[in-house]
Amino acid sequence: MQDRRSRLQVIALLAAIACACPGRAETISIAGVTRSFTVALPTLRPAPLVIVLHGGAQSGTDMMTRTAWPQVARDGQFGVVFPDGLGRAWADLRPAARRTLSAPPKGTDDVAFIAQLIDKFVRDGSADPRRIYVTGVSNGGAMAMTMVCARADLFAAAASVIFNLGDEAAQACHASRAVPMLLMNGTADPIVPYEGGQGSSRFAAGGFWSTEQTLAFWRQTNGCEPANAETTDLDDRDPSDQSTVTRIISHCPAGHDVVLYRINGGGHRMPGRIPDARFPRLVTYMLGPRNRDIDAAEVIWDFFKRFP
Repeated sequence: MQDRRSRLQVIALLAAIACACPGRAETISIAGVTRSFTVALPTLRPAPLVIVLHGGAQSGTDMMTRTAWPQVARDGQFGVVFPDGLGRAWADLRPAARRTLSAPPKGTDDVAFIAQLIDKFVRDGSADPRRIYVTGVSNGGAMAMTMVCARADLFAAAASVIFNLGDEAAQACHASRAVPMLLMNGTADPIVPYEGGQGSSRFAAGGFWSTEQTLAFWRQTNGCEPANAETTDLDDRDPSDQSTVTRIISHCPAGHDVVLYRINGGGHRMPGRIPDARFPRLVTYMLGPRNRDIDAAEVIWDFFKRFP
């Protein structure tokens, strides 16, 4: 009963971050199951396409209304799709015991869902198949990594925000080729701890690798050298946000880039300047500080657009 109550409290908290605002919603059938998504496409096509995956207990509309992705897509003239996970969750490579919140229904194939979404937009001429990208936050970050592990052939680059691998996910990952990867994690994350293990939140699951170990995994996968190639402390544009940003670039073969944005003092939040919560003090108390020195969507798109 206590575990159920804790899960409901997390769902209520993340609902406070969300904003149920209208958007262009569509559906697609996957093995007889109706799946939904929200999409925005530029006039000029075929265009680059970014798949943006929400966190646990959230929806695609939440990512559309609480991040800068729609504005960045308009400015960059690329398409952006916000899919909805069944049960507000994604069937990533983790076992159920490694999840903070509930898993999607048994048998859910989110790899097939996202792959068919991409195929739909490529076939109708909306998306350039050479410039397909995937990113996600928290559970969505786990799913972004899962897509690279399962269907690296689809993507020009990928990015994961506030997530680390674990033993089971890493062992199940068999990427068919190197995909440029950007990681963005906070050192004060109470849910997905930067140093690995189990977070300080009573809602946190255990078994996470550290960010350094996760970074090393993607370096090895992409054929990079194990040491940092370049470490840069970015400008502290908003001293009031209780955090700073350090960019760590790996020494990799051309087109195999691996980059980490370490959010020093950052919590389980996607960096950005657009409000991500209705009740910011409550969310800061539960999930930690949110960095406003950078906007994650802008940083990720700047990374993506280098890789056709």
